[in-house]
Amino acid sequence: MNAPVILALTAGEPAGIGPELCLQLALEARDAGIVVVASRALLEARAEQLGQTVALHDWVPGQPAETEPGRLSVRHVEGCVDYQPGVLDARNSGYVLETLTVAAKGCLAGDFDGMVTAPVHKGVINDAGIAFSGHTEFLQELCGVERVVMMLATEDLRVALVTTHLPLKDVSAAITPDRLSQVSRILAADLKTFFSIEKPRILVAGLNPHAGEGGHLGTEEIDVIEPTLEKLRSEGLDLVGPLPADTLFTPHWLDQADAALAMYHDQGLPVLKFQGFGRAVNITLGLPIVRTSVDHGTALDLAGTGKADAGSLHTAIRVGAQMAKGRKAANQENQL
Repeated sequence: MNAPVILALTAGEPAGIGPELCLQLALEARDAGIVVVASRALLEARAEQLGQTVALHDWVPGQPAETEPGRLSVRHVEGCVDYQPGVLDARNSGYVLETLTVAAKGCLAGDFDGMVTAPVHKGVINDAGIAFSGHTEFLQELCGVERVVMMLATEDLRVALVTTHLPLKDVSAAITPDRLSQVSRILAADLKTFFSIEKPRILVAGLNPHAGEGGHLGTEEIDVIEPTLEKLRSEGLDLVGPLPADTLFTPHWLDQADAALAMYHDQGLPVLKFQGFGRAVNITLGLPIVRTSVDHGTALDLAGTGKADAGSLHTAIRVGAQMAKGRKAANQENQL
């Protein structure tokens, strides 16, 4: 349990700020061992462009990872053909996905205790003729799990989502008893495993304004959400709701809860990002591995300038290490 945590950090889109965020980490001491999964040549080129001196050390499984300032462990991945900041090149798409594959398979093999992802550019990957809707779905398929849950978190707030990247017109049909049950169980179980919350208290938002107002503003709460929550409560889950989303995110409710569960992407995430953008972390629950990510995009306009803010990456690493330690503790407890 006291063994040092080693996290894989994928550098993301080569034209974006991901590579330089990774290099920024090398300028300071780290509590967790970090192995950057990326093209060594890309990191060298970006360091030269930024005028940074960073000692890159090739890492192999079983070795400790560098934590000292000025040094960075690298798991080299071939295939990056263009290192120019700010300019997308579809030829790099296969390389980007290979970094994710290497990191995830390393986690599954036990070489890494978790993975942290810098941002990728979905559009350029699709432009390369590769069907890709995001890290979450890619890792879900690679790990072979039926359902995953997207959760964003700051120091003060955790918000998970029943549905993610869906047009608003499709959300109601997607909120089924099965989906809501799976998401709720995963959320409760992973809050316990990764964050040591013995019995998580979860606030559940309604879908409609005023949570349907007794059926006058929609019946999804009456037909689907309320019966499903009642069944889950009978299993021992501590679920409060459905609550009107416009009052759920207030201290009266949040101060007595461990997480909020929103029905759709823009119901919950604007609140969280207003509260903590730049210091929030994106977490994928339901995977057999630990995965966290930054809460921002590739920021092509900042790439190569040295002005990118690493705040969200620091949060993603801190939370990833916390989750990895939580899982180790839970595994140890289960073996007793």
